[in-house]
Amino acid sequence: MFNKILIANRGEIALRVIRTCREMGIKTVAVYSTADRESLHVRFADEAVCIGPPSSKESYLNIPRLMAAVEITNADAIHPGYGFLSENADFAEVCTEYGIKFIGPTANMIRKMGDKITAKDTMIKANVPVVPGSGGLLTSVAEGIKLAKGIGYPVILKATAGGGGKGMRIVWKEEDFENNWNMARNEALASFSNDGIYIEKFIEEPRHVEIQIMGDQFGRVCHLSERDCSIQRRHQKLVEEAPSPFLTDELRTKMGDAAVKAGESIKYEGVGTVAFLVDKHQNFYFMEMNTRIQVEHTVTEEVMDVDLIKEQIKIAAGIPIEGKNYFPQFHAIECRINAENIYKDFRPSPGKITSFHSPKGHGVRVDTHAYAGYTISPYYDSMMAKLICRAKTRKECIAKMKRALTEFIVEGIDTTVPFHLKLMDNEDFISGDFHTGFLSTFDYKE
Repeated sequence: MFNKILIANRGEIALRVIRTCREMGIKTVAVYSTADRESLHVRFADEAVCIGPPSSKESYLNIPRLMAAVEITNADAIHPGYGFLSENADFAEVCTEYGIKFIGPTANMIRKMGDKITAKDTMIKANVPVVPGSGGLLTSVAEGIKLAKGIGYPVILKATAGGGGKGMRIVWKEEDFENNWNMARNEALASFSNDGIYIEKFIEEPRHVEIQIMGDQFGRVCHLSERDCSIQRRHQKLVEEAPSPFLTDELRTKMGDAAVKAGESIKYEGVGTVAFLVDKHQNFYFMEMNTRIQVEHTVTEEVMDVDLIKEQIKIAAGIPIEGKNYFPQFHAIECRINAENIYKDFRPSPGKITSFHSPKGHGVRVDTHAYAGYTISPYYDSMMAKLICRAKTRKECIAKMKRALTEFIVEGIDTTVPFHLKLMDNEDFISGDFHTGFLSTFDYKE
C-alpha cells in the first residue's frame, strides 16, 4: 500500500480523497493555488504545497510544479480527482516515468478512450452499440453534408477532444450545416486546441445513463450498475440518481454487460464510467468513457454501500477486485449545489459566504469544501457542494431531498438550491418522465 498520496486537485474532491486516505492510514499532500489558501483540503491534509497563482494553467494544470511538489514531499502516488489533469495521458505518462503511481488507468488506456473517434472504433470492435455516424473526423463541409444526408437529420457535430458541451452543435437541416460546422470547429479549437469534428445521428429525447465500472491489474472488470444523469443544462449535469427510473431490470443487465465488455476490451484498470444515450424506445448507444472518478460517484456509493475512492487506491496498489457485478439496494439522488443565480441564466455568483448551514439526518450526505467565511473563487468551477440523499424508494428519496434542501442555508452568495426545490415538486420529474432536454420545458423561474 502507498505511504503518501499527493492529490492533484482542489475543493470537495480533494477533501473527499483525504478522508478516505486517513481512514486507510495513508498520509496526504494537498496542493493549492494562492486563491485556495483557505480551502478545507489544505487544512486537513498532512502536508500542503502552494503550486502557483489562481490561474489553473499556472497551478493545477502545471505538470512541472505538481511533480516538484511530489519530489519535495516524497509522495509515492498521485490521485488526480476529476477535471484538471485526471484524463491527461501525458500527465499519467510523466508520473510513470518518475516512478510515481498514477491512481487511474494507464496513459495508453486514457488515449484510447479520451479521443471520441478512437473510443467509438474500440467499442465497435467490442460489439458495444454505438450511435450511427462518421467513421472518423470530417475533412470538409461537403463530406459532412453528404454523410448527414445518409444518416438523416437531425445530426450533431462533436469535437473529438470535447467535453462539457464544448464544440457541439445540433443541425436540423442542410442549409444550417456550414454555419454550425464553423462554430463547432472554432469553439473546439479555442477550448481544446484541437478543431477535429465528427458527426453522429442526434438522438431525440435521450436519457444520459452511465454505468460505473471497476477493473483491476489482472484483467477482471465488473460494474456497479447505473446512474441517470439526464437533468442537464447545456450538457452540464445538475442532478444524478440511481437507479434510473427509466430502466427495466432487463435493460439494466444488458447495459451493465455492455459496459463490462467495453472495459475488458482495453483491459481497463481503475474506476471508470461508460456513458450511454438511451432513446425513448430503450435502445442504448455508447457515448463516451470517462477514465476517472466522476463528480456523481457518491450516488453509486450510497446505493451500493461502497467507497469508490478506496477501491481506486486498492486497485492502483495491485489488490484484485472480486469481479462480481453489483445492483442497487437503495435509491439515491444527488443535487449539485452551485454558486450561481438561477434567475440570471445561472450566472456564477462568487463571493464570501457569510452564513452556512448544511442539512443533516438519516440518509443525508453533504460533500463540500465550503464554510461560513469561505470565499467562492471566480477562477474555478462554481460547484460548492453536493447534497446526496438515500432512501429505500425513489418517492421517499425525493421527500428526503426536499426536506434537506429546505435546511441548506447559504448566505452571501446565490446558489442553485431554489432550482432544486422547484425540481423536486415538478410532476414530470416525480413521475420519472424526463430526458436531457427537460430544462427547456421546466419553468424553474415561476
